Amino acid sequence: QVQLVESGGGLVQAGGSLTLSCADAGRTSRTYAMAWFRQAPGKEREIAATISWSGADTQYADSVKGRFTISRDNTKNTLYLQMNSLKPDDTGVYYCNADGSLFFDRSYWGQGTQVTVSS
Repeated sequence: QVQLVESGGGLVQAGGSLTLSCADAGRTSRTYAMAWFRQAPGKEREIAATISWSGADTQYADSVKGRFTISRDNTKNTLYLQMNSLKPDDTGVYYCNADGSLFFDRSYWGQGTQVTVSS
């Protein structure tokens, strides 16, 4: 059973950096593709970055490309999102996701962590 817990959110000034972590307490997502989503106030949840199970393949939304880096450490069952050059538009709740579809399993979500970027 995948159990995702995010951490690392907080308040930061524009131009600053934060690193989010997502730990899988269930230790079963190491073979799943994973992603970071975010949801700004009053807006729909959107994908920010994805990573393959091995970490070899990553993709980014245009809005974060060149500023965010997604990575994972399967030995620690942890997903990361390094966020640099943060902008007020990056404000929102950030969620990690594990995609179990290739294993006939469902999609799993963490509870979310708040990121607030002040101008």
